[in-house]
Amino acid sequence: MSVVTVQLGQCGNQIGQEVFSALCSDIRGTHGLCSKKENESYQDSCKERFFCEEESAVPVARAVLIDMEPKVISQTLSMAARSGHWKYSSHSHFCQKQGSGNNWANGYSVHGPRHKEAIMNLVQKEAEKCDRLGGFFTIMSMAGGTGSGLGAFVTQCLRDAFPTSFILNHVIWPYGTGEVIVQNYNSVLTLSHLYHSSDALLVHENDVIHKICAQLMNIKQISFRDVNQVIAHQLGSVFQPTHTAGGGSGYSRNPLGDLMETLVPHPEFRMLGLRNIPQMPENSLPYSTFSWPGLIKHLRQMLIANAQMEEGIDWQVRPPHPGSSIPSTNKPLHFNTSIANLVILRGKDVHSVDLGSFQDPSLYTSWLNPQDAFNAWKTPRAFNKYEKSASLVSNSQFLLKPLDSIVGKAWNMFASKAYLHQYTKFGIQEEDFLDCFTTLEQVISSYTNL
Repeated sequence: MSVVTVQLGQCGNQIGQEVFSALCSDIRGTHGLCSKKENESYQDSCKERFFCEEESAVPVARAVLIDMEPKVISQTLSMAARSGHWKYSSHSHFCQKQGSGNNWANGYSVHGPRHKEAIMNLVQKEAEKCDRLGGFFTIMSMAGGTGSGLGAFVTQCLRDAFPTSFILNHVIWPYGTGEVIVQNYNSVLTLSHLYHSSDALLVHENDVIHKICAQLMNIKQISFRDVNQVIAHQLGSVFQPTHTAGGGSGYSRNPLGDLMETLVPHPEFRMLGLRNIPQMPENSLPYSTFSWPGLIKHLRQMLIANAQMEEGIDWQVRPPHPGSSIPSTNKPLHFNTSIANLVILRGKDVHSVDLGSFQDPSLYTSWLNPQDAFNAWKTPRAFNKYEKSASLVSNSQFLLKPLDSIVGKAWNMFASKAYLHQYTKFGIQEEDFLDCFTTLEQVISSYTNL
């Protein structure tokens, strides 16, 4: 099944381009470490998902590019074409001249309705090119105006136009120190609207990825491109083809559907976080060896201690003892409770890996059977030159702290009515803000009480 990617705003378009580049360089690599037959079916499956073949023989990304200013889209189109290995379709982008000025209301209430028809026509055309449409993957930032405001609007339109398709929103969480004074407002408005129309939100925090660039990738002067490449690597490690548990011998059919089925058992819990291990500069790979038990041990501790990368994990955090009926408020400090986890293993000897430690009932909330809460996907085909790599997609309390912090900051500004006029002039009233706060307070409370 195919996935249509919708890239929104500067951030969404730049990350989207890196994602397609990562997917393409992975399937072109001969470093598969697996049989020729396995490698070919992997390549075919990836192409069917993310690219459509045209006469030119260069794969064309199944994507729609949307921005309210032309600069980033024209850069993105030309970078893809210059690669020579893949390109965007010349008809699937939409841009205007004026931008949204970091104002969520401008993107949502003005640009959205004004350009709805043109944008949805592009999406419809792209969807019709798919033999079987698996769903939509949108990429956007929460802090600005176009990605967040227009992104929330377009997601609602997708939900209305394709009521039975899966929608996964990939959302970039802004730097805590902030690039935009109203980023907390924009974030609260974005998250609460997406919560109503999306099937799940896959979140990357800029601060976390920045740390990975500095500490694991040893990059001295970190640029947005470095950050985006790490994000693209992590997304690729999830979306490239794998064998699902009951999927027989072929590669999984619908990546988005499979992801939702394994990770979103209840509509109140839609926040997914992603961890990936190992991560290192490419030139260090030849000198590194990894064992599966070591990788799995680290990944599990990253999960329960809510660590974002394999450096600096707090090994003191332990799951609560099974059977101890401690109320959730007295849980061990910093312990991260999960609703559902998915581990994806790629590379050598994946089928002999023991994942029993992820099936420990004490990791999960009491209302789900641990057998249902944990899934593993595997493929002997290595990803992106890593002989062995593991990814964890988790629906857990990963995002409680950042969410609480963003809502708190936005509420403090709202209480003193700071900058509200910028939103009311585009028709977003105080009641709308209050509705959004209510939605997110409910999400925070649900995750807190796991």
